[in-house]
Amino acid sequence: MKKSTTFAIITVAILGLVFGLNKSASQAPGSSNTALSEFGECVSDSGAIFYGAFWCSHCKDQKDILAEAMDEIEYVECSTPDGNSQTRECIDKAIKSYPTWTFGDGSFKNGALGLSELAAKTGCEVPN
Repeated sequence: MKKSTTFAIITVAILGLVFGLNKSASQAPGSSNTALSEFGECVSDSGAIFYGAFWCSHCKDQKDILAEAMDEIEYVECSTPDGNSQTRECIDKAIKSYPTWTFGDGSFKNGALGLSELAAKTGCEVPN
C-alpha cells in the first residue's frame, strides 16, 4: 500500500474516534440517547414548553443540558429572524427573558434548568 493511502486511512480512523468520543461526552453521564429522548417526550407530554431565542447563550446552555432530549422538547423560538423583535406568540405569552419554561400547572421558571429540576416540575424520571 502506498504511504499516502495508509496516512489517509489512519487520519480517517483518528477523526472517527475523536468525533465519536465527542458525541458520547455530550450525553448526560450514564444516560443513553433513548433514555434522554424518553425524558424529553415525558417533559413535553406534561405540558412543559421551552421558550428561547437563537442568539441566547443561556438557551444554548439549556439545549446542551437537554442533549438528545431536545429532539422531543416542545420549543418555541421567540426571536424574529433578524434578532431585533419578538414573535407574536411570545409577546402574547408575556415572555420577558430567555430561556423561559412554562409548565402544565400554569407556573413558569426563567433560566436554564437542570434535568432534576425539570423532572421535579414535570413528574418525569431523570434518565440514568
